[in-house]
Amino acid sequence: MKKTVKIAILGISLAAFTTLFSSCGQSYNTIRKMQKLEEGVDSPTTKEELKEAIAKYDKRAIDLATTQAQEGVWWKILGTRYLDEQEYGKAYECFQQAVEIYPNNANLYFYLAVCAGYISHAKEDWNATADGTAAVMKQRYLRTSETAYLRAIAINPNYYRALYGLGVLYVFELNESEKAIPYLEQYMNAQVKDTDGMFVLARAYYDNLEFDKAVALYDRIIEINPNADKVAQAEANKKKVLDAQYSN
Repeated sequence: MKKTVKIAILGISLAAFTTLFSSCGQSYNTIRKMQKLEEGVDSPTTKEELKEAIAKYDKRAIDLATTQAQEGVWWKILGTRYLDEQEYGKAYECFQQAVEIYPNNANLYFYLAVCAGYISHAKEDWNATADGTAAVMKQRYLRTSETAYLRAIAINPNYYRALYGLGVLYVFELNESEKAIPYLEQYMNAQVKDTDGMFVLARAYYDNLEFDKAVALYDRIIEINPNADKVAQAEANKKKVLDAQYSN
């Protein structure tokens, strides 16, 4: 019963956000029209009229910028709500709106990348009118995810979540492990005890025949001993790497 109530409340909140956002697109033009009506400024021509218009519009310009900034925050909040509910297509659209307002926000590009990655595996979220087969659409979203991760890293080169996400994308989705290595190495420089990152980087090394580096990482995981399952997996992976190394 509690779960039902929580979902119902969330649904109401999302509906309220959606209603609010649907009107925000027209708010700027509305504010401009109200400026003319309230301030009595239309088309100034003389220097005196221009100075008067600038003075009257100054506060309005601040109001407009504040309104736009708040709208960006709301889009991000709505996007994270949809993301929590695993509605990735809707979340993606919200983060697209937010990034138009905050084009230099690395977090928003990270969320775009995450959503695009999820959508690539969720056929029901694809645009039914888009051209291309399911395989083409999957690749399109995976490349969109790649672009968004790269944009996040360009804005913040030390954004470790984006570094890790891009590494996983290259290794397990795009089969381009060689591209993953520099990003994962940079990630591990900051997250020195993250065994999940070690597993991904070791796989990238293995794919690129850098067997010694892969073995060293598996040994490191075993040394850290995060839990029995991870140690067992590291030992099994290490054996696989050594077998491949000796067979070459």
